[in-house]
Amino acid sequence: MARVFSGIQPSGDLHIGNYLGALRRFAREDPDSDAVFCIVDLHAITVPQDPASLRARTVEMANLYLASGLDPERVTLFVQSHVPAHTELAWLMECTASFGELSRMTQFKEKSDHRDFVSAGLFTYPALMAADILLYDTERVPVGDDQRQHLELARDVAQRFNSRYGETFIVPEAVLPTAAARVMDLQEPTNKMSKSTESPQGTVGMLDEPLVIEKKFKRAVTDNDSEVSYDVAAKPGVSNLLSILAAATDRSIDEVASGYTQYGPLKSDTAAAVIELLRPVQARYAELSADPDATQAILARGAENAREVSTPVLERAREAVGLLPRP
Repeated sequence: MARVFSGIQPSGDLHIGNYLGALRRFAREDPDSDAVFCIVDLHAITVPQDPASLRARTVEMANLYLASGLDPERVTLFVQSHVPAHTELAWLMECTASFGELSRMTQFKEKSDHRDFVSAGLFTYPALMAADILLYDTERVPVGDDQRQHLELARDVAQRFNSRYGETFIVPEAVLPTAAARVMDLQEPTNKMSKSTESPQGTVGMLDEPLVIEKKFKRAVTDNDSEVSYDVAAKPGVSNLLSILAAATDRSIDEVASGYTQYGPLKSDTAAAVIELLRPVQARYAELSADPDATQAILARGAENAREVSTPVLERAREAVGLLPRP
């Protein structure tokens, strides 16, 4: 069974881009694969967090994973900080990655720009991400465009470690999403929809109420003419709506585009499709939120499974690099 790994930070509110591009796809993952899903709370603290809020968002993230259709009997779902092997292997990865490689990470440049305080963790967290992936003998990693550079670093570090110390890690491959891989902001359609609250009217949250979703799509930016066609460069707003509607209804973009001659019906139908898509997810989320002990039990079992898989890999790496066996 091919091992698949993916992680998501418990920061900000998940939106339809996260659902269409990641969570729904995870739930539909090939049943013959061995999927490992990690809520990467240690990555979240590379920037200051409110402790109570971080704990609440971590549980919320787990509930959204489960509400999206992930079956805890079939996949491993756990919280990163519950498996200490992640931080231990991260140090070995930091000692294998170069300063130059880390300094070239685009996300570090973006997230550190104009900040008064930049943590060392923000600089080195790609090494922790490499550890996250390599700990599970991962073969496939679903990634979006914004994470491809980090996966390439993980691949480079794994290959360098293997070259120095002998074959230790499996070198993972990227799995790129197809439809709605990049859901764009409804108000700024040249920008990717983000978990941040910088554009609340352009971001459709997974837990937004139907009337809120309808209003956001009604106000979505299109363009000055009335032609409905898919052209990301010339018509980014319309193309975004078509992409979302196609993904939400499991149709091709060409099929969707052929059914419209005006923007109004396109906006209304896209809103209706998203509302219907999220309805069962929101209902299941409410059920899970009402039983927090059940979620904690799922995460505990997931962490136990993750430790069973990751411990031999960590010990392999410790032995390869020359560390004494644990007493």
